[in-house]
Amino acid sequence: MKVIPLHQEEKKLIALAVDHNRQAQQQIYTKFSSQMLSVCRQYINDLHHAEDVMITGFMKVFTHLNKFEHKGSFEGWIRRIMIYECIDYLRVKKNNFNHQDIEDIRVNENESVYEMEDFSADDIQNMIDNLPNGYKMVFNLYAIEGYKHQEIAEMLNISEGTSKSQLSHARKLLQQQIIDLKNKLNGTT
Repeated sequence: MKVIPLHQEEKKLIALAVDHNRQAQQQIYTKFSSQMLSVCRQYINDLHHAEDVMITGFMKVFTHLNKFEHKGSFEGWIRRIMIYECIDYLRVKKNNFNHQDIEDIRVNENESVYEMEDFSADDIQNMIDNLPNGYKMVFNLYAIEGYKHQEIAEMLNISEGTSKSQLSHARKLLQQQIIDLKNKLNGTT
C-alpha cells in the first residue's frame, strides 16, 4: 500500500525539481548523494575527485531531469549518469585505460573463488583501487554494476574482446592480491 504514495511523492518531488524548486533539488541531492558518492568512489580513488565528479553528475541530473520518463528507477537513472560522468572524468584526466585488444580471449567463468569473509570492505576496495584504470573500470561495470560486455564496449568505445580481456586481467590481479593479503594475514610472507 505504501508503494503508490511513495512513488507519487517521488514524482511530485521530481516535478518540483524540474521547475527549479531549490528545496526539491536539495531533497533529491540529500536522498541520493551518499549512494552516488559511493558509486563515484568505486571508479575514482581520490575521495575529493570522486566528490567533484558526483557534484558535476548532480548538475547533469538537474539539467536533464525533464528527460526522466518514469519508466524505471529514478535512482538507477541517476546512477547511470554518475557512471558516465566517472568514465568521462577518467578519459579526460587520466586517459590511460591500458586497454589491450585481445579479440579471442577465453574467459574462464569458473576461476577459483577465494573466501572473502577474511577481508574488510576497505581491504576489498583497496584491492580494486590498485587495479590499473582500464581493468578497474571494466571490473566495476561488469562485476558491480552488472553491465554486459557489449554494453561496456559501447560505453568505453572499445571492442567486446577488449572488455573480456580487461575483466580477465582484473580478476587475475585481484586473485594475486588476495593471495598476497592472505599470506600477509597468515604471516607466511
